[in-house]
Amino acid sequence: MSDITHETSIDPDSGSAVKCTGIDQSLSKRLIEALVADKDRLFSVMQDSNSDVLLAALRNPALDDQHLLTLLKRRGLGDLLLAIYNSKRLIDSYAVKFVLIRHPETPPHIVLTLLPLLYIFDLLKLCQMPGINADVHLAAERNIIQRLPTQPLGNKLTIARRGSAAVVEALLREGFPQVVEACLDNPHLKEGSLYQFLSSAQATAENISIIGRSSRWKGRPNIRLAILKNPRTPAVWFTMFLPGLPATTLRDLLASPRLTFAQKELVRQAGRHK
Repeated sequence: MSDITHETSIDPDSGSAVKCTGIDQSLSKRLIEALVADKDRLFSVMQDSNSDVLLAALRNPALDDQHLLTLLKRRGLGDLLLAIYNSKRLIDSYAVKFVLIRHPETPPHIVLTLLPLLYIFDLLKLCQMPGINADVHLAAERNIIQRLPTQPLGNKLTIARRGSAAVVEALLREGFPQVVEACLDNPHLKEGSLYQFLSSAQATAENISIIGRSSRWKGRPNIRLAILKNPRTPAVWFTMFLPGLPATTLRDLLASPRLTFAQKELVRQAGRHK
């Protein structure tokens, strides 16, 4: 139904017919209702197709979080999203912030402003939602990574098991043994990230042994090689991983400037048995 009516009147000077435009009575009633409706009726107002009616509803004192969450399920909201964001009363709600961030039509500058206000586990949830905008996903990851150093151990363990590839890689770099162990079971952990970690200063003897015992990773040739190339690797892993390696790999290990004298001696012994 059109929101505008056209009425015909007679021009008193010329006597000709003139069209006069006025506000549709239906629209007028809907605008008034949007402003004064009670909580129950407001849910119906949230389904209105006219943006002016919805903007009027945002000024209704009876409007609460549930009405906004109902509205934010819709697409094509346009300026309404900005209106919600610009209202201190409406954006004060944590639930509204979260849903506004998730909305596919929310302007990027609003999303980037609101993301730091989310709890870290809601940021994690955001990263796991299917269909989330790629830029939002990346920004959420960055916010999580920035907060990792100040998180308690329990939070880090949970994030290590559930975080995205970039988040898990950041946790590995911190080098806490309990967290490293939790990261190893994360399905998003990439072999390349683990290989890089094994080549880093954070790969302590304890962390190397944790990886060496991992049923998921210990059988991978590249991971075994990274373990054998680390000067902090305990002797037991040379004893376990050297047998079966080709002579060319043993020669490469002997040529490595990183290995200790004792480690190279274990490599030589393995070569004599070939």
